[in-house]
Amino acid sequence: QVPLLRGVLGVLLGTEIACPLPERLFLPHPYGIIVGPESELGNDVTLMQQVTLGGKDPWCAKTDLRGEYPKLCEGVYVGAGAKILGGVTIGAWAIIGANAVVTNDVTAESILVGHNRILHSAE
Repeated sequence: QVPLLRGVLGVLLGTEIACPLPERLFLPHPYGIIVGPESELGNDVTLMQQVTLGGKDPWCAKTDLRGEYPKLCEGVYVGAGAKILGGVTIGAWAIIGANAVVTNDVTAESILVGHNRILHSAE
């Protein structure tokens, strides 16, 4: 059933989610979402349209790509058009604003907009 879902998302919506799927993943507008094969998604993650979760450097000579893709913890919300690149961790229940470019870790329950600019942190 999952390969069929992946195929439909890929062909009809231009979406490719190559990593293992969590039990609960919310895609309210599943158009143009790209998720790299080594990315990790926690339960209750929301990915809006045109989100990219990818490796930071596609031309690296590494053969083991673990740690080169983002990890999204439980409850993360990723706004439309956001790009999360490299081996970063997005903490539980953090919010990534629309069109943000994220290349650094984000602490739990933070709000991030623009380019790695944290507006609010729980710490």
